[in-house]
Formats: sequence, structure tokens, C-alpha cells
Amino acid sequence: MDDYVLALKEISTVTKSVSSGDLSQRITLTPRFAEVALIKTTINEMVERLGTFSKEVTRVAKQVGTDGILGAQATVQDVSGVWLELTNVVNTMANNLTDQVREIAKVTTAVAKGDLEQVINVKAEGEIKELKVTINQMVETLRVFSTEVTRIAREVGTEGRLGGTAKIDGVEGVWKDLTNNVIPYPFCDLTTGQSNGNESDSTSP
Repeated sequence: MDDYVLALKEISTVTKSVSSGDLSQRITLTPRFAEVALIKTTINEMVERLGTFSKEVTRVAKQVGTDGILGAQATVQDVSGVWLELTNVVNTMANNLTDQVREIAKVTTAVAKGDLEQVINVKAEGEIKELKVTINQMVETLRVFSTEVTRIAREVGTEGRLGGTAKIDGVEGVWKDLTNNVIPYPFCDLTTGQSNGNESDSTSP
């Protein structure tokens, strides 16, 4: 009877510790009965698994969220049920974040190198999706702006056609200023001497 009493006391101590977030406690008594030995083994394995799971989740969260080490995965051996589900959820979250950050890095690096053909294609939701849309819109604006500047430069500098202007819809801020400033210079008809809004001959006294 004393064996059961001692076992219940240790079980109570360990389970209260687990409930309080302390996973360092274990049942240490040496039971004389098989039933008590089974309970001891089961509870100790449960606490050990919780400890491993906690350490793995903390490691992955630190590597991905704090250290910026992408691709980390939680590894918990011989788990099933809710523990397997939780492990898979953590790994899926880490995978998604890794894919999204790497895709964003790939596109922004391409833009920095002058490649405006890349876009973010990775699946995303919430604020990451908003960031994806914003970056893709930025790349599209840069691409259209580059195309228009190239067209104006070719028309004026190569083909000798004056009077063209850059046409980029829906731009604001510096993009609008740049678009408005991309006006061919000197913006006049060199053969007649006539400039915008001035019909007088520039060569006349």
C-alpha cells in the first residue's frame, strides 16, 4: 500500500510541475508493482516528449525568427497524434516563411541588379500577401518606367522624333515627378525653329 501512496505523491508532484510549465521533474521511485511501474514509465515518457517538443519549437522559432536562419525544421522522434500534428504545424509555418522570405529576397535582388522580369509567385496570406502585392506592383512600375524612358530616348536620340512624352498611368510621388520630367530636350522643331506655344521664328530679330 505504501508503494501506491508514494507513487501517487510523485505523480502528483510531476503532473503539477508539468501543468506549471516545469518539464524538469521525473518520477524517480522504484515501484514494486507492475501497474505503478507502467504509470511511472508512461508519465516520464510524456514529460520527456513534451520537453523535446518544447526545445525543438524554441530552436526553430529562434533560428527562423531571431537568427534569420531559414529552412530550420523541428525534429521530434516517435511522435503521433496531437504531437505529430503540432510538429507538422511548426514545420509548415517555418517552411512557408522560408519560401516567402527567399522569394522576396530573390526578386528584390534581381531588381537591384537591373532585372525587372522577376515577380513574387509564392503563395502568401495576410500581411505577407500585402507585401507580395506591393513589391510586385513596384517591380511593374519600374518595368513600365524603364520601358517608357527607353522609348523616349530612342525616339529622340536615335530616330530624331521630338515631342514625345512618357506615359505611365497610376503613378504617384517620385515616379510621377520622374515621368513628368522625362520630356525630350530641347523639345522644339529644329527645322522651323518653332517651340511649344511659341509660333515665332527663333532666328528672327
